[in-house]
Amino acid sequence: MVESGLPPIDFVPDAVLFDMDGLMLDSERAMLETWRAAAVEESIEADDALWLSMVGMHDRASHAMLAERLGADTALRLRDAGDRLYDARVAAGLPLKSGLIDLLDLLDAHGIPKAVATSTRRERALAKLTSSGLIERFAVIVTGSDVEHAKPAPDIYLLAARQLGVDPRRCLVLEDSEPGVRAALAAGATPIQVPDLVPPRAELRGLGHRIADSLVQARTLLDRALGARAAAAG
Repeated sequence: MVESGLPPIDFVPDAVLFDMDGLMLDSERAMLETWRAAAVEESIEADDALWLSMVGMHDRASHAMLAERLGADTALRLRDAGDRLYDARVAAGLPLKSGLIDLLDLLDAHGIPKAVATSTRRERALAKLTSSGLIERFAVIVTGSDVEHAKPAPDIYLLAARQLGVDPRRCLVLEDSEPGVRAALAAGATPIQVPDLVPPRAELRGLGHRIADSLVQARTLLDRALGARAAAAG
């Protein structure tokens, strides 16, 4: 059931644009576990707060932050060890978030186009979507490799909408992270945030966007909008 404080969606979107990590895939927990394991393997002191501060960032930005905090050589060792461990997790297939398949099926049933818009680099994004059985569910996949400016810039959502041939102002965006929400708003889209490991800060909540507790709740909002359209059509 949709909580009473969450306003309904007042339009049926021409397309729905999905973030990937932490939104569709339960990948942030896997990344955190491999981060810890890599730090132990390399005898590097790095706490969870450092990794969590990078959630939603493009690779370039997160690499720069690691280098600034840990030093270039230490950051490189940690990244190399972490990538090796994480790639093994990706190859095994990352778990899907609860409610995702039902949401995708609802969109397909109503002919609403879908795109992935992820900050992850293309090679890894395709590997994740393939091993998790999602790659065939999306008409368009836009990654951090395809845009000059990463989230929170709007580029990735503007490109996804353009490739689908829709107005970004008629798009619903599903995101878990602050950079993603800001990117969606900057693109003129309507975001629903489904936070994962990092709860939204008070400043972000102040933007007034919808914050759902799960994709199940987001699906309920969309289903009600579809029902309202059907009722209005008579």
